[in-house]
Amino acid sequence: MRKFLLMITLAVATLNCYAQKDSTAFHAYLYNNDYDVYLRINFYDKDITIPGQELYGELPGYLGKKNNSFCWVITSCEVHNDKKATLQLINDFGSEDLSATLVRKNDSIYTLRQGDGNAIKVPYKGKWQKLPKALEFKRQGAKIKK
Repeated sequence: MRKFLLMITLAVATLNCYAQKDSTAFHAYLYNNDYDVYLRINFYDKDITIPGQELYGELPGYLGKKNNSFCWVITSCEVHNDKKATLQLINDFGSEDLSATLVRKNDSIYTLRQGDGNAIKVPYKGKWQKLPKALEFKRQGAKIKK
């Protein structure tokens, strides 16, 4: 009888051991060295604040430029699975917007693909630099801080 109860307990315990959803796939600091741009994101808690622009409140994230306060604000996002999310972005002036897709290739490589709307432009040496339609990012560190 004890063996039977032990076997049933083990069987029930193994049923609860499903693969857990990766809740850190879209909670990261991603960086692109070629254009000195980065993504600071948390699509789960949506609790990212933009330094110096706290007026926007807590957001899913933003795309920023190294050594510059200009950014593209992620106003909304939808995580489809642990590999793909869709986003809506606006520039920090609110004059341009676009939709984009962020795809995780593996644990450290992500690709941002611009969709409908304006092209992402960032300041570069006093001019506007248009970013490519598909831009690869590398994950930096394990987790980001709020």
